[in-house]
Amino acid sequence: MRRLPPLKRILVWLVALAGIAFALPNVLTREEAAELPAWLPHRQVALGLDLQGGSHFMLRAARSDIVAERLETIANEVGKSLRDADIAYIGLSGEGQSITFRVRDRSQLSAARERLKPLTAPVEIGGFGSEPISEVVFDSAEPDELVRLRLTDEGIDYRLSLAVAQSIDVVRRRVAEVGATDPLIQRRGDDRLIVQVPGLGDPQRLKDLLSQRANLALRMLDTSVPVQRAVEGQPPSGTEVLYSFDDPPVPYLVEKAPLLAAANYVSAQPEPDASGESASVAIKIDAASQQRVAALAAQPPRDAAIVLDGQVIATLKLSEAVNGDTLRISADLPTEGATDLAALVRTGPLPTPLTFVEERTVGPGVGGDAIADGLKAGLVAAIAVAASMIFFYGVFGVFAVIALALNIVLIIAALSLSGATLTLPGIAGIILTIGVAVDSNVLIYERLREEVRGAEPLRRTINDAFSRVFSSIFDANLTMLIASAILFYLGSGSVRGFAVTLAIGSVTTLFTAFTVTRLIVKRWLRHWKSERLPKGIRTGRFSDLDIRFMRIRNPVFILMAALSLASVLLLAGIGLNLGVDFKGGSIIELHSKGGPVEVADLRARLDELNFGEVQVQQLGSGEDVLVRVPSQEAGDNAEQTAAGVIRSELSDEYDFRRVEVVGPVVSGELTRAGTIGLAVSFLAILLYVWLRFEWRFAVGAIIATTHDVLLTIGFLVLTGIEFNLGSIAAVLTIVGYSLNDTVVIYDRIRENLARYKRMPLSVLIDTSINQTLSRTILTALTTVLALTALYLFGGGLIRAFSVTMLFGVIVGTISSIYIAGPILILFRKRTDHIPGDENASGADTGAAGAAKVAV
Repeated sequence: MRRLPPLKRILVWLVALAGIAFALPNVLTREEAAELPAWLPHRQVALGLDLQGGSHFMLRAARSDIVAERLETIANEVGKSLRDADIAYIGLSGEGQSITFRVRDRSQLSAARERLKPLTAPVEIGGFGSEPISEVVFDSAEPDELVRLRLTDEGIDYRLSLAVAQSIDVVRRRVAEVGATDPLIQRRGDDRLIVQVPGLGDPQRLKDLLSQRANLALRMLDTSVPVQRAVEGQPPSGTEVLYSFDDPPVPYLVEKAPLLAAANYVSAQPEPDASGESASVAIKIDAASQQRVAALAAQPPRDAAIVLDGQVIATLKLSEAVNGDTLRISADLPTEGATDLAALVRTGPLPTPLTFVEERTVGPGVGGDAIADGLKAGLVAAIAVAASMIFFYGVFGVFAVIALALNIVLIIAALSLSGATLTLPGIAGIILTIGVAVDSNVLIYERLREEVRGAEPLRRTINDAFSRVFSSIFDANLTMLIASAILFYLGSGSVRGFAVTLAIGSVTTLFTAFTVTRLIVKRWLRHWKSERLPKGIRTGRFSDLDIRFMRIRNPVFILMAALSLASVLLLAGIGLNLGVDFKGGSIIELHSKGGPVEVADLRARLDELNFGEVQVQQLGSGEDVLVRVPSQEAGDNAEQTAAGVIRSELSDEYDFRRVEVVGPVVSGELTRAGTIGLAVSFLAILLYVWLRFEWRFAVGAIIATTHDVLLTIGFLVLTGIEFNLGSIAAVLTIVGYSLNDTVVIYDRIRENLARYKRMPLSVLIDTSINQTLSRTILTALTTVLALTALYLFGGGLIRAFSVTMLFGVIVGTISSIYIAGPILILFRKRTDHIPGDENASGADTGAAGAAKVAV
């Protein structure tokens, strides 16, 4: 028997030992892992927020806010420049992305344009290879005294990008104010920030801090005209009307130019009063500001306003507001409010407002339950799969279990080494790998069982079996890898965790099933010096089956086509039950602090809040409920407002175990990304099959896989299971599984086409299916066992995924037989009757018998 070269065997064992070493810290506590010797790996798998608890926020800077601020800034600079040049103008205003005004004296038109030229000068944006851009340009010359300046799209994009970049530091300082450890703050795209905070105890406080721009200023009140006259008419130049937080709001006429602003603050601290129920905020100001305030305070007494983000929070005498180097805000603030206001002042204002467009918060208890459920499901799945393999293959089943155990170890090691985050769907991906990875061992063993019936020695037979089955194993794992890669690229959040573990599992399965199993089998052969396979292999009984699948192909094909058409009609007529990922809204999981929940009473309370048709669903125990709030269809702030109101209404009686809020912007993007991801993955996999086989086989695989997707979608429509990002992951996995099954059968059909050149195609397809039937049954069995464990013990968050996958596995197995096979007959890959051969029937029968013997 040809042995693996020594270097290759050494590399295989080195990979296995390295995997064990990198996975080892995960069975220890964090403290125990830290005490390991320095030469051993210390890194543990990074748990996602859905496993350890915490919050995931996506914040968005609005382009419209940037445009509005730039319009105001440029308009002020235009007015100042013209006034300094003594050029009279009227009608200075901004609209859209344009600023317009008229010069009173037409003879000064050229001078006005010349004066404003510095505003149109190109700006160096930095970066290698970057060219200067013009933020403001003159529009084409107007026929009269009208001058028009326009904000360029490039300039707005630059300001938006700059604002998001500057916001990262402010957000990081505010996250630190809530005592968060190991937060992840990163930019996403041109206008987004991702904030992930593990173990966050009070997500609402952080949301309150991040949702405020916190532009705090001391501005003087203008008493030259009554406020009501300014409200009804035009405020004096350099002033504006602002309103208080009161209900109803009170108007104030204040000067636009602040006396003190963020740049003048040195530090800020809350100062509780004697009762401890309220507090003020003491802000230290710099020396230059002290002199300016002292000079103004020496004049006749004047009132000032404390303005926060355009609203007046307090008014007081200037001499009372500022005492030496301290600005004191006394507005009967509650202690928590004063603490947060001081934190906002310390961290500085955001360069632009940020809006929450997505929130996913999981309580630490939910994460612990998810880990326990995932481990239980994984253990049950592993035991069930291992028992099946040992029952059907005896000692070879033990070899498969060893390879499977190493497979899981390598997945954990790869996660630890790469720093990839393990999420709850990621655990589902590992459990699914347990079921699917066994398919590779089944393929090897079944091929070995077939090859051993020949006259070749067992040693050579083993080499031949491994070599001939490699292409099928490679195809199966490559299709999974393609789906995982595209799902990771276009997916988000926990779905990426599923894609990561499935992709790693595809690679490790190829290594363990082919290389490690081959090495173990050969060592067993050298040790026992056996010339025949172990007697414990029980799958030979499937070889005695001679099922004529193609005999009923027409009625089954028609039935499947009708079900596919019905699925399309159901999708068009009823539609999918879209989750918050795709239609926006909120999902809130509550745990009652006072015993069982009265669902009817809770629903009545929520209906009074006027947030639409709120659904309340009781979960496993009587103390847990799931609340679904429909999209408010009034922007991202409306979704956050609804969730915030519900929190304030129920927080005294319920613990908020899980909160998911998805705004319309994100839901629309997830819908597009999900659709594109599903389509691109589907096309990429089918393109590979097209290149792998000739066109008749490729078309058969395409039709069979399309049928599986349609029936799965019809199943989701009919059952009303919520369609979310996890559903897309399930559909893509079904695509990979179905194609895997089809490719294995097609490989055998193609092989038999070359071996039995005179056999009718329908008989040949039946023979090929029967030859691979043991593999089909065992793979479906182990996958169903893993998915059943996932459904029973994996927890409610992935139950819908498990059910969808179970249905898809069953449908995919059927379609590989009754869709993929008949398509070849339909395209006349080979006629059932050979012209001129009078003994066709006898020859066919003989060939069929030979094929059966070969099994």
